Amino acid sequence: MLAAGCVSEPQGEKPSAPDKSQAQSVASYPLKAGSTLTSWQTLNNNLSSVNIQNLVDTSFGKALEKQTGVKVTYTHPPTGQIAEKFNLMVASNELPDVVEYTWTSYPGGPEKAIKDKVILPLNDIIDHYAPNLKKTIEADPELSRQLKTDSGQYYVFPMLRGAPSQLVFQGPVIRKDWLDELGLPVPTTIDEWYVTLKAFKEKKNAAAPFTARYAGGRWDVADAFIGAFKTSNDFYLDDQGKVHYGPYDSQFKDALTLLRKWYQEGLIDKDFAIPDAEGKILDNKITSGISGATVGLLGGGIGRWLDTMKQKDPKYEVVGAPYPVLNKGEKAFIGQRDFKYNPGGSAAISASSKNVETAARWLDYAYSEEGKMLFNYGIEGESYKMENGVPKFTDLILKNEKFNVQQILSQYTKQSGPYLTDKNRNTNTYKQQDNAAQVWSDTEAAKHSLPKFISPTPEESAQLAKIATDLSSYKEEMFVKFIMGKESLDNFEKYQKQLNAIGVEKVISIYQGAYDRYIKR
Repeated sequence: MLAAGCVSEPQGEKPSAPDKSQAQSVASYPLKAGSTLTSWQTLNNNLSSVNIQNLVDTSFGKALEKQTGVKVTYTHPPTGQIAEKFNLMVASNELPDVVEYTWTSYPGGPEKAIKDKVILPLNDIIDHYAPNLKKTIEADPELSRQLKTDSGQYYVFPMLRGAPSQLVFQGPVIRKDWLDELGLPVPTTIDEWYVTLKAFKEKKNAAAPFTARYAGGRWDVADAFIGAFKTSNDFYLDDQGKVHYGPYDSQFKDALTLLRKWYQEGLIDKDFAIPDAEGKILDNKITSGISGATVGLLGGGIGRWLDTMKQKDPKYEVVGAPYPVLNKGEKAFIGQRDFKYNPGGSAAISASSKNVETAARWLDYAYSEEGKMLFNYGIEGESYKMENGVPKFTDLILKNEKFNVQQILSQYTKQSGPYLTDKNRNTNTYKQQDNAAQVWSDTEAAKHSLPKFISPTPEESAQLAKIATDLSSYKEEMFVKFIMGKESLDNFEKYQKQLNAIGVEKVISIYQGAYDRYIKR
């Protein structure tokens, strides 16, 4: 970093807005001795699993303090109570300097959070105190659009992904060792999946050939199978950029008809709607032979299951399968795919902060070359080393005898949060994971996914708040009933009318307007 000095505001003195005529200063790290901040952010579950309760106690937290010179007091809301604790904190009017949160979910959106004086607009702050983030934004006009409100206000230090391959991490997973034993290919079409699941049931005695986790009030199949019918399990965009709600589409009935048939024939887990927030039920079924296929993650799915079974059953193998289509050779209509900017885990500076410059410079460190190495790889010589100019994780990370890869990584790096993921970072430990990411990427999700960072107006957000929960709850209730046969599919039009009565057309209209404004930013 070029050193041009760092002039921090006196401790406890709330600064005025940066002077627009003032030249941007580049910070020299570590910052001024005695610099302190408070930060509210979730704690990675992998840390809790190894009995670490605060980020300050990790190797990453200690290194960040040493390198930035900022002593941070962290507050971590309990898992499962994040929204509740956030709302209580906002209501109390006692916010820390920095808050990591999904600010797009704030009632009324980020614009309302600024108007409510909960967080600060960051345009001038980035201009003067965050040269690394500013450089990143200026190099990518599409990213700049993603990070703004409709009025042009930047509001967070964002979580960013540095390579297209990092945007896809979930999709269909299947027992490859079973396929090989049965002489079957990895299925690509709905018909091939039917043949495969029947074989799993009849020849492998799988009690639940296909299963998936049920959590957060919904069955976590993403758009697997459903997308084959040119629709989605959520809101999406058609080829003309028009917003639709998949479960309201007439073709959604075709997807339900398929899933109902498979359920009747015992190809879908009869207990699929049992809540499984931590995924332990799914883990047991996919590693014990109860199930042969699911929808899973790269690390917390394929990687974990291969780790679990490599000693118990060396022949065990799971691989990623393509998102199914109706006809051979078609490209999947939609699948899981994130955008470069991930609203979750992004950080805002609270309007009550008395340490604005320190907070901005501390957050900006993550986008510097030195900061990116710490956030992505940890400590050189311990968690990574350089090989031909490329950082590589050491055996401490990849072959740790005490912790799995995700557990040890969470101690040395920031698994999610406001920083730029390095394009070379790869925490996969199996070729099956790399292959799955490629297979799952072969969809039209980039065209059909509705961005998470569109901004309804405060008035529209108030309307959404009245409708969204009822809409989602009714949809999921009927989704389960249709599949299980507790509700006849003859009543699908009646179900559509009820969605309309709840307000689905209004929600579609609001999202359409928000998306149109986003395109014009």
